[in-house]
Amino acid sequence: MKVKGRAILLSIAVAVGPATMAHGQASNGASANLQAQSEQVFALANQARAQAGVGRLQWDPALAAAALKHCLRMAAEGPIAHRYGGEPDLSERAAQAGAHFSLIEENVAIGPTADAIHEEWMQSPGHRENLLSPEVDRVGVAVVAARGVLYAVADYSRAVQPMSAAQVEARVTALLRPSGVTILQDPHAARAACASDEGMPRAAGGMQPRFVMRWQDADLTRLPQELVEHLESGGFHAADVGACPPQDVEGAFSAYRIAVILY
Repeated sequence: MKVKGRAILLSIAVAVGPATMAHGQASNGASANLQAQSEQVFALANQARAQAGVGRLQWDPALAAAALKHCLRMAAEGPIAHRYGGEPDLSERAAQAGAHFSLIEENVAIGPTADAIHEEWMQSPGHRENLLSPEVDRVGVAVVAARGVLYAVADYSRAVQPMSAAQVEARVTALLRPSGVTILQDPHAARAACASDEGMPRAAGGMQPRFVMRWQDADLTRLPQELVEHLESGGFHAADVGACPPQDVEGAFSAYRIAVILY
């Protein structure tokens, strides 16, 4: 439900984990206490994840900035929500703060302490699923004190490293090298193939392309299975790698688009 923003005079203190900021009439002591509460939310999340056997979350300053902006809005509005009238959605807020991701989730809460907020999330199936998801690896937490309680926001994501086309090509080239194929030094043909949706690119240096693989993903730790099978066939001796801007990416999500030509 969307609600209109309204002006409220508040004395609030804010904490966003390692970096703490004070607003209004918050004292240094209150600010330090909120920093401890925010760090406690972060620490409790990683303790719970360790007990569940999932990977540790890393702190993401961009996510923390996005969480803080929304947390301040929650404190001003009163009733907690994931989105208020005129506010961008979660993915847009995170992208505007500088985060790059292929998956993003958010928990919000109000409570007296960090421990109580963590317990609320662990007792709620949806919030617990977000907090313990093995699919996320980054988090940003913000805590705001207002009206005698704590407002908390935790934004979780699976991070995507921003890379240039040349960096993406180098990453994919490293995955191709164990196959033994020669990597061509001129990526223009593969980049052209990447930018198109279908068709076989022109021959490069007199060699005739025999197979082209195009894909788009946020994960550059492995090659597509179809490409792996072609490489394992032993019928190819050279490869050309090209990257280009992703196509049809939903909202603010990040991904890489790649083409590999086999000769």
